[in-house]
Amino acid sequence: MRHPDDHPQPPSTSPGSPASGAFAPGAQTRDDRLLSALLTTAFVVLLAGALLRYVLKHGDSDRLPWIVGLSVVLAVVQVAGQARPGSRRAGRVRLAVVVACWVVVVLLAPSFAWCAVPLIHTALRLLPTCSAVALVTALATLVVLAELRLADGFDPNHLLLPPVVAALATGVFVYLTREATRRQHLIDDLVRTRRELAATERREGTLAERQRLSREIHDSLAQGLSSQNMLLQAADRQWDTDPEAARTHLRTAASIAAHGLTEARRLVHDLAPADLAEGAGLAQALATLAARESRDGLTVRFHAEGPDTHLPDQAASALLRTAQGALANIREHSGARTAALTLTCLDDTVALDVADDGRGFPAPEPGGTRDPLGDPDPLRGHGLPAIRARLRQLGGTLAIESTPGEGAVLTATIPLTPATPPAP
Repeated sequence: MRHPDDHPQPPSTSPGSPASGAFAPGAQTRDDRLLSALLTTAFVVLLAGALLRYVLKHGDSDRLPWIVGLSVVLAVVQVAGQARPGSRRAGRVRLAVVVACWVVVVLLAPSFAWCAVPLIHTALRLLPTCSAVALVTALATLVVLAELRLADGFDPNHLLLPPVVAALATGVFVYLTREATRRQHLIDDLVRTRRELAATERREGTLAERQRLSREIHDSLAQGLSSQNMLLQAADRQWDTDPEAARTHLRTAASIAAHGLTEARRLVHDLAPADLAEGAGLAQALATLAARESRDGLTVRFHAEGPDTHLPDQAASALLRTAQGALANIREHSGARTAALTLTCLDDTVALDVADDGRGFPAPEPGGTRDPLGDPDPLRGHGLPAIRARLRQLGGTLAIESTPGEGAVLTATIPLTPATPPAP
């Protein structure tokens, strides 16, 4: 039985929206919940409007109880789905129930046809693309048939409008879905790249820290142990012939061991040289080093030039380690009787000269790998490479002047960053 219902206008919807009311399972964000509520409200309003129109125009129809009952079922299922979205499978079950009830209602009263607009979006959200397109095509076809039933004559809009709306909804939704997928892939790539970069930086930081620790240990503990070994060997040789000299060597070795213990504790605590602990300046630390190393035929003098400038901790530590390494190599390799430490502080530069009157050596070529101040055994020390690396980290340089038989002079220079003047 055909009912001469007036032609209802299609609702205003957003076909590309990323949610579809009660059938968007697992909606988590605030925007998802708002859009779900909006589409559910639109569906219920369209349903109520079509039911009211039917009651006003066909209140005496014998189909009214069926239409009212099916409309109530549609509204209850839709609202229940909004209240408890559930899983995707539950959403598909609700979609099947709603589509089945809607098809029966449209066959009974064609004016319910435009309630299909929210169902189109629901199908696109819940079903695979091929299945969703097939269902949308079927819904659009049923809407066209309903519109033709309502029309008094042939109207091209009744034939074209539903397919165009369905095509737009499908096309925009598929485009936005694919765009969101591509964007998610890009985000995943960026996150993965950041993780790889962070892992690389951690590895590089670990390697740099290991190299720094090896230099610190070489310039403190290893050199102290080397001196102790030499003193103990000398004491062993003189134990029978000159017991007093042997005891002197033992006391010196014990003193070096005590200083090494302090150095080890300082390394464990903050890796700062023990001579710079408790606020001691570089000049005082170098003077202490010179006094401690003046023994066994080697005299070490210290001299400071320029203003008594408070140096940055890193620069002071690097220069003290440089002096320790240079003196250790002088004692072990040069055969010198005197050595001199000269600290020169300028406005923008600090320099340390370590000179000795030993046997000297041919000056190394720039960029060469031979280390004239280092031990030929690579397992025993770092020598010049460690000193250069330490100075290079602070923007400093290392220069060496030597002639065989005339001693050597090692000059370490570190630039000082000028303090930023206070704002007026």
